[in-house]
Amino acid sequence: MSPQSSQKQYDHTDYTACLPAPWRQRATVSPVSTWWPWRDMTLHIARAPNPDAPVRILILHGAGGHSGALWPAAALAAEVGCDVLAPDLPGYGQTRVPDPAAVRYPDWVDCVADLLRAESASDPRPIVVVGASMGGLLGYSAIAQLATTHPGGTAAPVVHLVATCLLNPADPVTWPALSRWGGATSLRLLRPLLRHLGPHLRRLRVPLRWLVPMTRIANDPHLSHLCSTDPRGGGGRVALGFLSSFLFSQPEVAPEDFHAVPVTLIHPGDDHWTPASMSLPFFERIAAEKHYVILEGAGHFPVEEPGISQMHRTLLEIYRRHSTP
Repeated sequence: MSPQSSQKQYDHTDYTACLPAPWRQRATVSPVSTWWPWRDMTLHIARAPNPDAPVRILILHGAGGHSGALWPAAALAAEVGCDVLAPDLPGYGQTRVPDPAAVRYPDWVDCVADLLRAESASDPRPIVVVGASMGGLLGYSAIAQLATTHPGGTAAPVVHLVATCLLNPADPVTWPALSRWGGATSLRLLRPLLRHLGPHLRRLRVPLRWLVPMTRIANDPHLSHLCSTDPRGGGGRVALGFLSSFLFSQPEVAPEDFHAVPVTLIHPGDDHWTPASMSLPFFERIAAEKHYVILEGAGHFPVEEPGISQMHRTLLEIYRRHSTP
């Protein structure tokens, strides 16, 4: 989703400015841009490197996000003491994609799984994967893919999955969040058409905000507007083929068969886009050790108190758990 020259360019500081003052004063680390070649693309990865940190955190955005948009969480994870990396997934942020219309959701799963393999090959420290919004189930599927090719069915060095939601598009309970027009009813009617899109329509790229209710991404009107108009994120375009491939995707493994890593669901308690009732049916089926934390008073993009303090405390507890030899 290439930004247009006439559109305002935002950076991570626009997003960290939306944090409450005490957290804004702590989220001071700036991202370091690095680049990773993958297939015919060049992935942009924002990092807060800390070679002395015992734990690394990989932060995944969802539709309408990018590494700069998630930098408030990345900066707070760095403040906890983690070594942090946040990729711009194909089609978003600064990642260079020669053919954006060809990107599909399974490419995202493969990309994250391959990135985890590459990172683990160069650095054996434990990795905690944090998935925001659609990034929650994306992280789940990438870890599951990693575990299927790893001896013993583990996902080493990945040691934990943290997700703000686990939105499974195969479950109709999630459909009201996936369409701006008519919610579940419109998807029920459109799915047969989307399944049989022709090759030219699959490549058609339309503004993301035409399709999904982006205005619900944050409870703060300023932050919601920022996310919805950022040309590197929610103000960009998405191929209908990507949308279709996500809507008809299945998790890499059934939750009853997921044993790779513990899962912590840190769900915003005042989420107007994807309420917890959309995530809990999937979460409750997960076989691995799991924990559920409600971020009280926080919206889908959690910046409100006390939820943001609860998120920070949860990340700190996970950091301490996995930093102990």
